Amino acid sequence: MSESFTLTNISQLVTNNSAIGDGELGVITNAAITVTDGIVTWVGQTSDADSSFPKTDVGGRSIIPGFVDSHSHLMFAGDRSEEFAARMAGVPYSAGGIKVTTAATRSASDDHLRDVARSLINEMHESGTTTIEIKSGYGLDVATEERSVRIASELTDEVTFLGAHVVAPEFSSNADEYVDLVIGEMLDACAPHSHWIDVFCDRGAFTVEQSRRILEAGIAMKLSPRIHLNQLEQGDGIAMAIELDCASADHLTYLTDDDIAALAASNTVAGLVPGADFSTRAPQYPRGRDLLDAGAVVALSPDCNPGSSFTTNMPLMIALAVREMHMTVDESLFAATMGGAISLRRDDVGHLSIGAKADFALLNAPSYIHLAYRPGVPMISTTWKDGKVIFTKGDLA
Repeated sequence: MSESFTLTNISQLVTNNSAIGDGELGVITNAAITVTDGIVTWVGQTSDADSSFPKTDVGGRSIIPGFVDSHSHLMFAGDRSEEFAARMAGVPYSAGGIKVTTAATRSASDDHLRDVARSLINEMHESGTTTIEIKSGYGLDVATEERSVRIASELTDEVTFLGAHVVAPEFSSNADEYVDLVIGEMLDACAPHSHWIDVFCDRGAFTVEQSRRILEAGIAMKLSPRIHLNQLEQGDGIAMAIELDCASADHLTYLTDDDIAALAASNTVAGLVPGADFSTRAPQYPRGRDLLDAGAVVALSPDCNPGSSFTTNMPLMIALAVREMHMTVDESLFAATMGGAISLRRDDVGHLSIGAKADFALLNAPSYIHLAYRPGVPMISTTWKDGKVIFTKGDLA
């Protein structure tokens, strides 16, 4: 038997479909939404809702699509809070801190890694995130990378093999030998559990040439490419990322006008992670306004990881995008939902059109603008995934 329900008295229902509501966000006011077996089957005015389904009045609050987090590093153990404190005291950030987490992750049990990831996923649900990509990258050896992606595959369909996060400590004097391991035995072990392959192409990590070798090897194993790029300095990897049809190029703290034009003309999403720029006290934020003005697709993510951005909170990223990257509230919300879906090349999440997955969040506010208007305030009342409540404060009418 089908299970259906309707939520009514929604002040603003953000559908992300301009064909069924106002503006790019497709906003319907005084709205209702009907869900059947985990799928959105109707949206419209509350006055037009089918009276035959069970109804819940949400009390004049807003509903948005569930956030789509297309960039997270949840498979780790250990704590780097002292590193953060040192950074805030003036010690510059470098990719080398990743190796601190590597030792803890290698020694952790499967159950510990699973528990850490689940705890962070629960935090994500509390802040309205419903679709989550998870990367490996803190094992840097065959056994730990394999179990990282294997455990991640229990928790999400969007698993990314990131054996090329940095060069493993054992190979510090021979990066090319480590690349050989990544594209050989490590890739063979990890590909069966992964959908994506990623590489950190930046100072202190991998060169453009090494990154190309890694991504091409993953593509040959039927993995789809993503890339970390230009976080620490201006590099020349954008053209390579676009040539290889990377679904996203993430970080992008440093970009030239030519880089921006190239991204806008490509299928590669600009994945901006302002939490990392905030938490590393980067000298600048990515050029979100310029990317959007050029026509690029932008995705937002907290980049949850233990070193450079230990937060799971997407509303904070929206506030940072508005304040620091000069994006509008509408653009930032779209980037945190539909932008992430496009980055993952998904058409079933990130929006609330008929036929979409019933992944959405109820705000404790009459307008989605409050996500940026009230930074730091917990705005999520209830989160649904596949039509099931995965977090609630228990305050539905």
